[in-house]
Amino acid sequence: MQFMRTIASIPLSWRTPKVILALFIIELPFTIAALALFGIADPNLYRTLLWQEGSDHGWNSNPNEILYAFANYRPIPVPIPWAQFITTWNVVVAVLSMFILLVKVPLFILAVFPPILSILIHALLIAIYAVSIYYQAGSDMSDPDHPSKVPWYLTRSCGPPVSAKAQGYCMQAKGAFAVTVCLCALFVVYLVLSIISLRPARKERNSKLSLDEEESPTSPENPPNKAWEMSHLQPMTPRTLAFNTLDGSVPQGKGKKNVKTNPLSLQSQMEQKRKSNRELPLRHHIAMGRDTYKGKEPA
Repeated sequence: MQFMRTIASIPLSWRTPKVILALFIIELPFTIAALALFGIADPNLYRTLLWQEGSDHGWNSNPNEILYAFANYRPIPVPIPWAQFITTWNVVVAVLSMFILLVKVPLFILAVFPPILSILIHALLIAIYAVSIYYQAGSDMSDPDHPSKVPWYLTRSCGPPVSAKAQGYCMQAKGAFAVTVCLCALFVVYLVLSIISLRPARKERNSKLSLDEEESPTSPENPPNKAWEMSHLQPMTPRTLAFNTLDGSVPQGKGKKNVKTNPLSLQSQMEQKRKSNRELPLRHHIAMGRDTYKGKEPA
């Protein structure tokens, strides 16, 4: 029962719907840019070229070392920023982001996109974009003579001494990394607003508190004794009063105890009264009034 009340108390509306719509508008161009940049880079448009460019300037390892290692039957893992995994991962992430955006916007317009669902979705997006950032900014320590903690195109200018062939790809790789960081930050904003919307406003909390106090059986307006009395209260009609009288329990007024009478004595009195009434002539029955049955009223 408590679990169902907890589920029912989860807010389904947003506290800042206009801000959420603005975030949708901001997210759309970044998602399109990510889809375009990562799609162009797949499968290996400039990854190996930038790797070789950094090796020529002594900024990272040489891609030929991987070939030499395989030729000598001692393969070594490909450094994180130059692996095929991150290129494929980025494409999958971009497609998934576009799909989620195209789904959550109509759901939000139809008011079926509650904050609790937003928390789950954007927490997942933050996780997968964090993986993408980690791999794009990963280190290259495969060559002890030329270690690289961060890919050179993220820390250096794309101008000279970089070759003209690699300058455009260098800027493209920088742009892809910047779009990834921006989308991850945007999803963090979504997550924060979703958590804030889960907490009801002060006005809603006060109204709910007053409603719970009214419905509570132990509230000052509805004490336990009064609630018990109301639940056990029965309607009183003339017929009910007559049967209670025959039963021997006659309810008295407030502050008086119930008087128990003998039902046999009551029945005998009523029988005697009916017999005496039968012995009277008809005209006496017609002429009888209140004085006959109840006696004369005191002067």
